[in-house]
Amino acid sequence: MLSKPTLLKLIEAEQDVHLEFLQSLIRTPSPNPPGDTREAVRLVEKYLHEHGIESRRIAPHSDAPNLVSVTGTRLATRRLVLNGHIDSFPVADADQWRRDPYSGDIEDGFIHGRGVVDLKAGTAASIIAYTYIHRFQSQLTGQCALEVVSDEETGGKYGTRYLLEEDEGRQTWRGDCVLNAEPGGMESIRFGEKGTLRMTFTVVTQGGHGAYLHRNEGAIRISARLIERLVGLETLRGKDMDPKLDRYMERDDVRTVANSIMGQGAADSMLKPTVNIGTIIGGAKVNMIPSSCTFEVDIRLPIGLEAGTVLSRIDELLSVVPEASYTVQLAASNPAAASPIEHELVSLIQRNAEMVGGITPLPIVSLGATDCKHFRYHGVPAYAYGPSPETMAERDERASVREFLQTVKVHTLAAWDYLGGPA
Repeated sequence: MLSKPTLLKLIEAEQDVHLEFLQSLIRTPSPNPPGDTREAVRLVEKYLHEHGIESRRIAPHSDAPNLVSVTGTRLATRRLVLNGHIDSFPVADADQWRRDPYSGDIEDGFIHGRGVVDLKAGTAASIIAYTYIHRFQSQLTGQCALEVVSDEETGGKYGTRYLLEEDEGRQTWRGDCVLNAEPGGMESIRFGEKGTLRMTFTVVTQGGHGAYLHRNEGAIRISARLIERLVGLETLRGKDMDPKLDRYMERDDVRTVANSIMGQGAADSMLKPTVNIGTIIGGAKVNMIPSSCTFEVDIRLPIGLEAGTVLSRIDELLSVVPEASYTVQLAASNPAAASPIEHELVSLIQRNAEMVGGITPLPIVSLGATDCKHFRYHGVPAYAYGPSPETMAERDERASVREFLQTVKVHTLAAWDYLGGPA
């Protein structure tokens, strides 16, 4: 009978092997776009096979396969899902990095490379945790599914969303609850995330000669005023949030953790919408009044604020700007989603994080989107615990070796506890 302390010692004894696996994953590029993850999936397949684990591909898009595996009894009364994506942001400025963007180098306590923060360190931790659960499955009473997915960086249509909504095994892939390793920092557990409302605005005017502004001010100036009014939407508040959850989010310790991990002001952003003007295109020549201007807006919706409320306010704004119209980018727009902070898995993550690292992480909301939302939409509680988001998608992306190894330990031990492993 394997005890939990013995399992922890085994994980620590094999930490060099865990780091080697993460290095190999970083050194296998899987940028999205274009989204081709076949080589990275092949690497994970080989790793699982070496651990005696059967896996299979589910590939609604041939270049972006998902790799899945299930261990444990099919008669299990509880089913845990370990979910993580294998695609990453692309590299557009490789010549400006201090080292090869896919080096996987380890130096001064950090491991370097594109995608290590989002999400190869986290996904590697989930895969490694799964190998331990599979290895000692005879001592567990639950079932565990591993989902190494593609297409997260572009919405999950062919990845997690496909598994949960389209695949014939969707009930297995949903499980009873989900443990994910999206970057959140050792001080937090992400129990929810803000929603997205992405829109394209178009302003059309007559245009004309640049000296004749008395006749027509042009599409860009009208757009500039409209943008200012759209930014004013940040004063809205979600009316449908549970008052108990609202009070929790306003707690000083919760706000301190959010600001510490994501930067000063993050605690406020958890509770209000933010309006980012991502692109703007207009005009043909400096001495011409622009006849058209198009800009894209990314509005992040807090828990309790519906897109319909925001769209109604935008319609009011446009009622006095007849030159403007908009379309909603439906495929990239999703409501906010949250899971209960009192869930058993939250307590297990906290308890094991305290034991391993001496810090009890607090549940907070992610400002960015993750695949956890797809589970939450189906009523499945989903939680993320992973390394710091610092340097995510930045030049010279890097992750803490200590935090990666702690994530491996916490995920393995929390899964062990949830699935009925002996103490």
